[in-house]
Amino acid sequence: MIQRWCFLLLLLCLALPLSLRADIVDTWQFKTPENQERAVALAKQLRCPQCQNQNLVESTSPIARDLRLEVYRMVDDGKSNDEIVSRMTSRFGDFVLYKPRFGAQTALLWLSPLVLLLIGAVVMWRYVRRRVRPLPVMSDEQRQRLEQLLEKKR
Repeated sequence: MIQRWCFLLLLLCLALPLSLRADIVDTWQFKTPENQERAVALAKQLRCPQCQNQNLVESTSPIARDLRLEVYRMVDDGKSNDEIVSRMTSRFGDFVLYKPRFGAQTALLWLSPLVLLLIGAVVMWRYVRRRVRPLPVMSDEQRQRLEQLLEKKR
């Protein structure tokens, strides 16, 4: 009887995450399936201004929903991806892009990994260079003394 309850409890624990998964359901009706695919792909490239670590499709915040519907509307109206991205960046800045453009304001963002990698490589090279030194040459007297000590140990 206890095994049966344990088994049922285990099944419940395994099924619970499946029931907690909630997908965002937008009721927007697209003119074509291609528009739907393009709109969802574009909304995945744009960051939610409120959540800051989720794209517009993943976010459940009200502003993300509004922006997602705005993207859907603009795609259905025939706007290009560049026009939609320009509209979003004019309102929220380059922060709304998951992959911000390279420019004067984002140069540090794009170049800092390369600079840090170069600094790390130089530090590692200097550390290894300092650690790897040629062994000093032993004189004949030192070699004889070493052999005597090794003989004593045996």
